[in-house]
Amino acid sequence: MLPMEKINRINALAHKSRTQGLNEAEKQEQLALRAEYLQALRKNVSAMLDNVIIEEEDGTRHRPTKRKER
Repeated sequence: MLPMEKINRINALAHKSRTQGLNEAEKQEQLALRAEYLQALRKNVSAMLDNVIIEEEDGTRHRPTKRKER
């Protein structure tokens, strides 16, 4: 996952955008940090799903099929 410093910065920028507004540089930083956060989140969810095993009612076990990349 992302380091706590980056997550705290995302939260600080979100708070500032609600209270004061952001300048152009801060908006760009916010977009970049959010994109990095989403990428890390998707990677973690994908890694979790790679370890999932589905057990059917008849007792057979299998892994879910991979989804196509977007």
